[in-house]
Amino acid sequence: MSMRKFEDTYQHKGLRKQLVQQLREKGITDENVLEAINNLPRHFFLDSAFDKIAYEDRAFPIGEGQTISQPYTVAYQTQLLQIKKGDKVLEIGTGSVYQASVLAQMGAWVYTIERQKKLYEKHKSFVFKTKYPNIKFFYGDGFEGLPTYGPFDKIIITAAAPFIPPKLIEQLKINGMMVIPVDEGNAQRMLRITKLPDGTIKEESFEQFSFVPMLAGKNG
Repeated sequence: MSMRKFEDTYQHKGLRKQLVQQLREKGITDENVLEAINNLPRHFFLDSAFDKIAYEDRAFPIGEGQTISQPYTVAYQTQLLQIKKGDKVLEIGTGSVYQASVLAQMGAWVYTIERQKKLYEKHKSFVFKTKYPNIKFFYGDGFEGLPTYGPFDKIIITAAAPFIPPKLIEQLKINGMMVIPVDEGNAQRMLRITKLPDGTIKEESFEQFSFVPMLAGKNG
């Protein structure tokens, strides 16, 4: 992998500004989310072959049948989470680490789980490891969560869940929020779940998206 990949040029910065403008036009209003995306070199998270197109608003393959989510999807999920500095966030599906880095850039503490061993191994040489010590990486089953490290203020699922995992609800703080794409098939409803003081949940339903499926167990 060439070092050229890790240069953030004026051209890259200009393309990011254009991307942020597109996200505004699509309805993203949280300035903290937009600022994080503007400050984060997305091309660092992709193979250098994608360098010129890294700031197009679309998903790209990252290996192991996984993708780096479309920036609009990342911005949309992050906006729904209402991230505050210091929030403790559980992320299911580390993938390229781009979503986790957006959260870390916003000042959240991110505990992220990856079930694909090869992707998890890649994270050991993550380009921003020193910049974001507030990201902790785990290899495991997303349906199980991280009970040892909970409860969490926020939970984000970056894959299509067949149902709302009960163990993740358990690991959510009272008044905490989870953003999760639910349903099988070609599209998923984006849900925001809030855990109420009596332990029940409030569900809000938003737009439809398309994600790779959330699978149980570990792979590799």
